[in-house]
Amino acid sequence: MKNSLLPMIWGLQSGAVPRDSALRAASTRAHSLEAWLHAFYYLPEAWDVEETGPLAGIPVGVKDIIATACMPTTNGSAIYAGHVPRKDAWIVAETKRLGGTVFGKTVTTEFAWRQPGPTVNPWNPAYTPGGSSSGSAAAVAAGIVPLAFGSQTLGSIVRPAAYCGVVGYMPSFGAIPCEGVHPLAASLDHVGFFTRSAADAAAAHSLYIERDPSPVLDSSAWAQYFPEIRPPRLAVIRTGYWMRAEVGQRENFDAALALLAANGAELKEFTLPDDTDLIVESTNLILAYEAARIFAPLVEQHPAKTSARLKQLVATGMAVSEARYQAALKLRTKLHEHLADWIASFDAILTLPATGQAPSGLEETGDASFCAPWTLAGGPAVTIPSGWTSAGLPLGLQITGSRGSDRTILAVAAWAEAILACPERTVGEP
Repeated sequence: MKNSLLPMIWGLQSGAVPRDSALRAASTRAHSLEAWLHAFYYLPEAWDVEETGPLAGIPVGVKDIIATACMPTTNGSAIYAGHVPRKDAWIVAETKRLGGTVFGKTVTTEFAWRQPGPTVNPWNPAYTPGGSSSGSAAAVAAGIVPLAFGSQTLGSIVRPAAYCGVVGYMPSFGAIPCEGVHPLAASLDHVGFFTRSAADAAAAHSLYIERDPSPVLDSSAWAQYFPEIRPPRLAVIRTGYWMRAEVGQRENFDAALALLAANGAELKEFTLPDDTDLIVESTNLILAYEAARIFAPLVEQHPAKTSARLKQLVATGMAVSEARYQAALKLRTKLHEHLADWIASFDAILTLPATGQAPSGLEETGDASFCAPWTLAGGPAVTIPSGWTSAGLPLGLQITGSRGSDRTILAVAAWAEAILACPERTVGEP
């Protein structure tokens, strides 16, 4: 698999690949594509290559709401133009400790909300890459970097990963510290990863969550850490929004189920324990209430530098009563506490990551309704590529579960990825 994290690590660690080769290749690739892709807000002219650590020589894309003391962090906003933080975010400091190189700052929507940046879909620039982690998804899909960081408050990792045809991994709530990441809604904010494979996402889990580099450094050790899972038991949840999905996405999902079942997976249809509308409404309500308290002062102080979308979010959040907010938090707690019991006899949940292929145009970033329930539940979610549409755009499959089940979810994702064997393609000039 081209530009895959684990083979890159093994090649660099063994000395089979020169230490600076991955960074040079990333620079060459970025400069050949960035004129139209616009995945990066900021790219430095040169990089220092670390000699030690499991990520030594690995270029990493960092979403522009994540603080970097060595590069500007603008949060996708004119308010922060040219701003360089004094301190790295936790995940950036950890990357440097692991020997990785911050390759550049990837484009985000304004404060990780809905005002898009300039990034286009790498498979067709007339389509959105999704958001808010637009640049990170596009940079990995285009083969510029093997690892990039994103954030998700509704669907900002899972959805752009599906639209761009890469793996998106949202860890369990709180697994990655949000220190140094500009908040959108603290009760929902997750930090996560974009990679080329489920195994690469598991490597990120080992490095950043378990903080154990030993299995990642050696392919034989990795086989013990991340063995092939037996055919899993899978709860299939279409949600009450099933008919919102495009016909092609629904057909792709059903075809994936049939293939997984033919290879031994046990499948059982489930419905959500609470009404889908209530879950999605509660997620949006929490987000709006908490975001309004963060952004109201900015909107008031900088009306000319904040978008209409951000202003509307603040207005919506200020109109939410404390009673409704507390009721939404109670539902969140219920999902956090009871999802594991509800699906106890299953390894994971299969569901949709999006309504279908990436929407055309760059003014919207897509519908997050299929992601919101799992963000609210606080468990891990992984989306893997599951096919291509007739328009040449990717489709995905979302695999999720209860809070703390990350390693199981990643193993199921790797098993399903191998079974589905979604054909790889290479991003070129549009």
